[in-house]
Amino acid sequence: MHTLDASERKKLEGRSLVIGMWGNLFMGGAGVMAAILSNSNAILVDGLFSLIGFTAALLGRNVSRNVDAGPDRLRPIGYAADEAIFTTFRALSLLGLLLFAMCSAVMNIYNYATGHPPEPLIFEPLIVYFIVIGLTCFLLWWVHHRSWSKTGRNSDVLRLEAKAAAFDGVITAAAGLGILGILLLQDTALGVITPVGDSIIVLLLCLTAVTQYYKDFMSGLGELAGVTAGPEHIAKVRRAIRKILSKDGGRLVDLSILKLGRSFHVSIYYDPMRALDAQEFDKLTLDLEHELVTVMPLVEVVVLPTQYGRRWPDDVNPRKNPRTHQ
Repeated sequence: MHTLDASERKKLEGRSLVIGMWGNLFMGGAGVMAAILSNSNAILVDGLFSLIGFTAALLGRNVSRNVDAGPDRLRPIGYAADEAIFTTFRALSLLGLLLFAMCSAVMNIYNYATGHPPEPLIFEPLIVYFIVIGLTCFLLWWVHHRSWSKTGRNSDVLRLEAKAAAFDGVITAAAGLGILGILLLQDTALGVITPVGDSIIVLLLCLTAVTQYYKDFMSGLGELAGVTAGPEHIAKVRRAIRKILSKDGGRLVDLSILKLGRSFHVSIYYDPMRALDAQEFDKLTLDLEHELVTVMPLVEVVVLPTQYGRRWPDDVNPRKNPRTHQ
């Protein structure tokens, strides 16, 4: 199997995001138009979801261009944090939309219960909408998922866009089935709820999605806050560096790993047990980075010579034992 290099991965990711950008713009416009023609709040939420997807794909494309750029004068630790910022606020924007839709649905149900029924649904424009938008969502999911897989499954941008496309498709399908159900229930004992049936559908769909996007938001926020990477990443790093450090003859004092999007920052606290000059130390760092890049394509390694770990012991910690000057 042909392995894509960095430029090919970036090109494929960019192409996927461009397709997603225009696909979401088309679905957003179609959703708003169909909502106006049909008086459906469920379809309006679907269209707004797609318009947010258009903005996200536009921003995500810019993020993907710079995410693997190295440190420079403007960004001394590189641009990896941009992907974590993007995924965090992408999830937050989706949460905001879901909460808005839930509040709107609750208000519609309340107004109906107090004697103010909404405009009746017009079903004819919805049939074409559900077919076309459902197929478009599936196509976008397939494009993003395929690109994510071919680029090594490291891009949080593509992962979240694929998930969003899949959920948009689920919303569309569920709204279509729900509105069909409303049509079939009109002449039954449950016909009393059909005037607010699409508001009930919106409420149920949003409740099922809030938990997932809240998890995505908290995950991105944790990366920005500097929370330690997951245990599977720590185990992967330990296995990769064990042979090199054992051969060097020193002692691994501590290890910390931060994840920012698809990038990892690995700090190795190391006691070499002997004197090392700068050239030897650079060679050790590069050997470790060459080993780690085989399991983490985007990784920055910092080796800190120390007999302590990631924090000073209390007896020498300057914050706990400040020196007094005469």
